[in-house]
Amino acid sequence: MKFQIVLILFCSLLSTHCKDNLKKDSNKSGLKEIFEIEKEFQKRVAEKGLAESFYQFADDSAVIKRGEGLIKGKEAIRKHYSASSLKNVSLKWDVEFADISQSGDLAYTYGKYTFTSIDSSNKQNDGTGLFHTVWKKQSNGSWKFVWD
Repeated sequence: MKFQIVLILFCSLLSTHCKDNLKKDSNKSGLKEIFEIEKEFQKRVAEKGLAESFYQFADDSAVIKRGEGLIKGKEAIRKHYSASSLKNVSLKWDVEFADISQSGDLAYTYGKYTFTSIDSSNKQNDGTGLFHTVWKKQSNGSWKFVWD
């Protein structure tokens, strides 16, 4: 009888340990996806510009903070960037940190960005700062940002 109890406890602990390891492996895989989506996002900005790139990577209910205001919704974000009079825009960033929820459906990144543009008087404007992006896994397995 004692042997059976010990065996049951051992199997129970082993099962819990295996589940925890599976979650850790899954989260490592998810983090890799987040770093890849950030690279893909940055590449798309260089190729297609801000309006189309932010539109492509935004969740339908995404929110971005620009200046003192919030721009809410995928369509509003596209409109915001489409209305800009800036030319030759360059946006680059480096993810310094990323983490993912234990459930694997939310993640966040942060780091430094550099923004360069040419205004209507052909003056170059450079800006640097910090970014913070929250990503949400979609039902099809892709990632979209919900906050930037």
